[in-house]
Amino acid sequence: MSVAPIPVFRIYLLRHARAAWALPGQSDFDRPLDDLGFADAEILADTAADRGYSPGLVLCSTALRCRQTADAFRRALREDLEIRHVDALYAGAVNVYRDLIAAQADRASLMVVGHNPVIEEILQECLGNEAAACAIPAGYPPGALAVVDFDVPPTGGPLPIGRLADWLDPGVHLA
Repeated sequence: MSVAPIPVFRIYLLRHARAAWALPGQSDFDRPLDDLGFADAEILADTAADRGYSPGLVLCSTALRCRQTADAFRRALREDLEIRHVDALYAGAVNVYRDLIAAQADRASLMVVGHNPVIEEILQECLGNEAAACAIPAGYPPGALAVVDFDVPPTGGPLPIGRLADWLDPGVHLA
């Protein structure tokens, strides 16, 4: 049995879990997770913990549904998990996500909790379009987590090509 090499840099790309529709007068920013989203986030976080995943830092959009998703990971992984809430992740484009990731290249691992379509675009950049299309042919579902390993850290500009180490999708049985 071959052992996977220890990556130089690992990124966990987490799209927030399923959110409720906005109530009348409620902003998109303030939409909470719905009941299924809460359950999916808890199951996904528990599965990640069972697999030994432990990001050194979490960068999380300030939108309520992202904060609630990240909180599930804090409960499952460790209470002292450092979560930084970043306003720019709410409406930021790929270059914003890319710059935030590159700024943490000195860490061994980083989780980004954000929104589609940008999370999917970052995954495509990290894997290449063909590999990403094979990994997620139906798109990046709410609450899914991609674990991507790199042999070199990001240095700014386009992210290096990495390899998909794991894919956790709450729409598929997690065990």
